Amino acid sequence: MQNDPNHIIQVIFGLLFIGLLGIGGYVLANFNRLFGPNPEIPSENDSARIYTKVQFVVVWLHALGLTGAFALLLH
Repeated sequence: MQNDPNHIIQVIFGLLFIGLLGIGGYVLANFNRLFGPNPEIPSENDSARIYTKVQFVVVWLHALGLTGAFALLLH
């Protein structure tokens, strides 16, 4: 087997992809604890919490897509 410089990049991005899947599973399991109502911020309403959730999900999905693409498409 030849030493391919892209192989190490595939391994790194594959590990990042698996790590991001784990982080997403953890966040989904603890969604209300992480993004639930905060009694210390009385002015926070439902729309602010939903916006925070959507921001996290969009960034997580983009990171998941990019790491998956680099892990699978670099061969």
